[in-house]
Amino acid sequence: MRIVIIGAGSVGTNLHHAFECKGIKTELVHARPLTADPSSVALLPEADCYIYTVADQALREVVALVKAPKALHMHTSGSMPIDVFGSDKPHAGVLYFFQSFSREVLIDDWSTIPCFIEGRDIDDVAAIYTLAQNLTGRIFECTQQDRERLHIAGIFANNFSNCMYRIAADILRGTSIPFAALLPLIDRTAAKVHTLTPREAQTGPAQRNDEQVIRHHLQILEELSRQRPGEAGKQVERSKQIYELVTKYIQGN
Repeated sequence: MRIVIIGAGSVGTNLHHAFECKGIKTELVHARPLTADPSSVALLPEADCYIYTVADQALREVVALVKAPKALHMHTSGSMPIDVFGSDKPHAGVLYFFQSFSREVLIDDWSTIPCFIEGRDIDDVAAIYTLAQNLTGRIFECTQQDRERLHIAGIFANNFSNCMYRIAADILRGTSIPFAALLPLIDRTAAKVHTLTPREAQTGPAQRNDEQVIRHHLQILEELSRQRPGEAGKQVERSKQIYELVTKYIQGN
């Protein structure tokens, strides 16, 4: 089977690497030259499968450039619908690997990564399932609506959590304490939700309704925001607002 991956960002690079680790040859193509010069699409390798790993805002444009009506076309987005593929692409679907990817750290083993698939018809679903099986056994068919909700859940669980790490690192800036001191706490919290629900695993002053500690923390953040000049101070003030908002959410739930 000839596979072309269009988009050499974090997802595309990791997907190409994953297939290569399994001994499956794929062609990795940068999407930007295609949009910059649409005539260059003529140089696109012929394939049985085209996997689009481009940003959502560029997906429709890139898909429209590719003319391969007999091939199976798949995108890897958590939010975009199947109908991004027009009637000129009758065989189409979604191949959504639910994981955080980066080009700096390539993932060799995908066996534990869940994959959520969708297809235009039962034959497309079967073909996408077979392709996904090369990388993982954790494959689930789901609707666009469920996939969109999963994507939002992932934003909270992953992207927003990482933003909290950034805030924590910023608060520690100027102290003698390295961010690495937080890693055992981060690892322990992540491990707990393998056996407890997130609600059961919740700890801290907001969970205990310890208003004295909460007020003290807010006072420290207020003082820190005044100590730091310009944008740095504004950033701490925003962190203080997040502290208050999340605290109220925990207390109310």
